[in-house]
Amino acid sequence: MKGKAMGRTLCTMTIAAILVGSQGVAAAITVAVGTCRPQLVSFPTIQAAVNQSPPSTVIDICPGTYPEQVSINKNLTLTGVTAGTADAAVIGAPPGGIVQNATDLADGSGIAAQIFVQGAAVVNVNHLIVDGSNNQIAGCGPDLVGIYYQNSSGTIGSVVARNQALSTALNGCQSGLGIFVESGYGSGGSANVTIKNSSVHSYQKNGITADGSATLATISNNYVVGQGPTTGAAENGIQVSDGATGTISGNEVVDDIYSPASVGASGILIFDSGSLTISSNTVSDTQFGIVVYSDGALPADNNKITGNHVSATHLDDGIDLCSNGNTAQNNIVFSSDGAGIHIDSTCTESGGPTGNNTTVTGNSISEACAGVLLGNGSGNTSTPNTLFNVPVTTKAGDTCAAQALRRRIMIQPQR
Repeated sequence: MKGKAMGRTLCTMTIAAILVGSQGVAAAITVAVGTCRPQLVSFPTIQAAVNQSPPSTVIDICPGTYPEQVSINKNLTLTGVTAGTADAAVIGAPPGGIVQNATDLADGSGIAAQIFVQGAAVVNVNHLIVDGSNNQIAGCGPDLVGIYYQNSSGTIGSVVARNQALSTALNGCQSGLGIFVESGYGSGGSANVTIKNSSVHSYQKNGITADGSATLATISNNYVVGQGPTTGAAENGIQVSDGATGTISGNEVVDDIYSPASVGASGILIFDSGSLTISSNTVSDTQFGIVVYSDGALPADNNKITGNHVSATHLDDGIDLCSNGNTAQNNIVFSSDGAGIHIDSTCTESGGPTGNNTTVTGNSISEACAGVLLGNGSGNTSTPNTLFNVPVTTKAGDTCAAQALRRRIMIQPQR
């Protein structure tokens, strides 16, 4: 009798673990989307798996294309899996296109996110492709986003976010973000997200964006590639803005160029944010390389830019420090139409010009209109650096007026 009772108990537990009903999956640890995991409870769509799984479930997503938008408000892990010789699990546009399913915290504008994480959830997204092709967004809005974390946390690892660009080419539309993390703005929420080992490319506006005063972002070892010369929007490969903090390290960022050149595209843009570490990144073939910039609304001070390689900036500076108290050390900068490194006095903080209390030392700079452009600030340290193949090693002020190629342009963040 004891053995039979135990057998019935085990059987009941097994059935409970796989039962799918109106109340969802009971006590499941891992479920599947698709048919490649026959031993697991399986769902036909990712959203169905999300809806019917309890918190902390791991959702294995079989190779294939899933034309849907996914909304998540509980702790989950989504992982694309290999089955046989197939590997790619792709989230694509639904047949009717990608539609608004979120609202931007900063300005209340519409967002059409392919994966939308909200509600203080901790969500990990691994080994997936999020493709914005055929999104069918006809105007400048809603803003197309591949992966959007709003007041939520987690890790995004080994993903591809691609083709977050409007289906209809509309010049000047500030839409199209590969990965977007946002918090704050009076919402009472926060975000702590790691974005690593991922490929983000063919976006219209920004590759990776971390925004808002309650956001902490760790952005490391990603490959971020713009569209090259484009009239769509002034792209930024990686942007951290409006009080967000964190680290940006080991990324490769290339091909962010706004071809009208009325405003500037940036490889890495720190906008109204301070106390970040930007290290060991490679930035090439952009209009600005690495920019720290304050528009006066918030400070962008005390950032550390160390050990980066910046090359082939078109029209402007390799490293532009348009705030106060920054440090740029041990960077390699070559082939800049502007200055190699610019201690920039043209921004405003606390009612006064920027470009103060900045340290620029130990850098190697070649081919620029000036090795170090000193601005007009005070309290700066600008030696020693290794400077060669430049018309002037250091120059006061904020322009290299003698250089015909150099033209001062303004950066354009995603707002």
